[in-house]
Amino acid sequence: MSTAAGIPSVTRLEAPLAEKAHLARPDVNPSFTKGIFLGQLNESLAFPFPELSAEESESLRLVLESFRAFAAGAIDTKKIDHDARFPEEVRLGMHELGMMGIIIPEAYGGFGASAKVANRIFAEIGATDPALAVYFGAHQSIGCKGIVLFGTEAQKRKYLPGCASGQTVAAFCLTEPGSGSDAQAMTTSATPSADGSHYVLNGTKIWISNAGYASLFTVFAKVPVEVDGKRKERVTAFIVDAHAAGVSLGRLEEKMGIKASDTRTVTFDGVRVPAEDRLGEVGQGFKIALEILNSGRLGLAAGSARGTRRIMREAIAHAKQREQFGRPIGSFEMIQRKIALHAAECYALDSAVMLTAGMVDRGGVDYSLETAACKIFGSELAFRASNEALQIAGGIGYSKEYPYEQAVRDSRIMLIFEGTNEVLRALIALSGLQQPGERLKAVSKALKDPLHSLGALGAYAATRAKRAVVKPTFTQVHPALAEEAELVATLVHDLALGVEATLMEHGAKIIERQFHQERMANAAIDVYLATAVLSRTTWEIEKAGGGDPGAVQPHLDCARIFIPMAMRRARRHVRALRKNQDERMKAVAEQALATGDLGPEAPTDE
Repeated sequence: MSTAAGIPSVTRLEAPLAEKAHLARPDVNPSFTKGIFLGQLNESLAFPFPELSAEESESLRLVLESFRAFAAGAIDTKKIDHDARFPEEVRLGMHELGMMGIIIPEAYGGFGASAKVANRIFAEIGATDPALAVYFGAHQSIGCKGIVLFGTEAQKRKYLPGCASGQTVAAFCLTEPGSGSDAQAMTTSATPSADGSHYVLNGTKIWISNAGYASLFTVFAKVPVEVDGKRKERVTAFIVDAHAAGVSLGRLEEKMGIKASDTRTVTFDGVRVPAEDRLGEVGQGFKIALEILNSGRLGLAAGSARGTRRIMREAIAHAKQREQFGRPIGSFEMIQRKIALHAAECYALDSAVMLTAGMVDRGGVDYSLETAACKIFGSELAFRASNEALQIAGGIGYSKEYPYEQAVRDSRIMLIFEGTNEVLRALIALSGLQQPGERLKAVSKALKDPLHSLGALGAYAATRAKRAVVKPTFTQVHPALAEEAELVATLVHDLALGVEATLMEHGAKIIERQFHQERMANAAIDVYLATAVLSRTTWEIEKAGGGDPGAVQPHLDCARIFIPMAMRRARRHVRALRKNQDERMKAVAEQALATGDLGPEAPTDE
């Protein structure tokens, strides 16, 4: 194929994989994280650890070298932050490098990069300038991703070549003033014309990244349909010309961080959208939005990992040269603790991102909870690392002359982007609870007619008894990690029993028990990250010959810090399913909400 200026061809996905990677087949490849809620360890999804082919490695190396050379001469992240805008040469330079088509299939002018390659490239851009990563990600991770995944052949041929070259910049329009994570509450409408030739789009979308640059929007709106003689509204996706009559943009939002990202309100007033630009079928919009966001979340996690590494490198350099009491501050254990913990957690995040990207590339795997877990863990790590790096820097960290304060501001949005971490925790918990809930529902039904359901009740009792005494085991972990693997397997066993007991206590009311949802999600996240570490460290040992694990001692050290630490956290969450202060927490919070103040005032305020 011909290559875009500056970057050689990246290894593309084979056509069947490129077309079907988003179509999960849980019957063949059940979700790893959903299995955790049942006390199962699906090792086939976690082992062996995925790796780049020689061709992918070479392509990635050349892409990164090209981007770094461009960035060194063109990207001044401090100036970009100050001016709150990209110089045109930066934006157009990204286009000329071919960066805007990294994930677009080769057949439509892109590179068709695997998820492993694409996320590493996204991470590099994010570590260089977070606002530029938003420009890049809003365009292809979510802006035109729906066309890649769900577009007709005609739609792909019409729109994707322009997106791949950067001639067409895309944006994603989902959030509304009254509809954020609750997409079903949207009010934007798309009414079909009488002759069926077009839809009339009306509504307002807010917080739209790339709005000022975009010439193409993926827009979600409700379409009226008739079901059993009743009028219903179904969320549907559309490809919309950003320059069509009736499209207007609000003012540029002034933000805390990622200031150069062009974020605006977009209003649609009687916009005519040709029927052939509907994306997917009527009513498929919610599913399409979820699939698109699943992809984008992994990119955010990858960017968080590289961002963590970048700002901690600044802090480490400072800790080595800054002296107090006659010695470098890096020699003090409180500083060393910060560095060591972030090294272990970054190792875990790198491992989980790569493992999840391997699931994406495999195709047919339900990886929605894994991308959510990576995004939650990664965004919180990057924000925490930025704050700790600023703390290591001390007073200079608070100065705009140094990179720390910008890192804090830029990283904060990650906990909100593409589903707040609170909503994603609820997603992980409630999705994970579905199968245990169905199992208990079947038992409840059987108990209503026990004489005719002895088989079902007996099978459940036997399975329940087995789960109570038999815990899952890892069979593919290197013996050097046997102790750590045992910690993870024990936690999976305890979590499954805790989940079942909690469901039996609360039943359908669990949907309102978000204290418990958060605990389950946090435990599941730590289990997934720990499993990724086991897989990656096993791979590293075997790659080094498999004999002396000491040959990869830095990997072992990170694994042996992270896994026990994560499992201690997870155990606390599982125990709190039984013993907690939830009612007291609710009482204090509800009192504060009623009075508008935190609680009893200080004695001097009375």
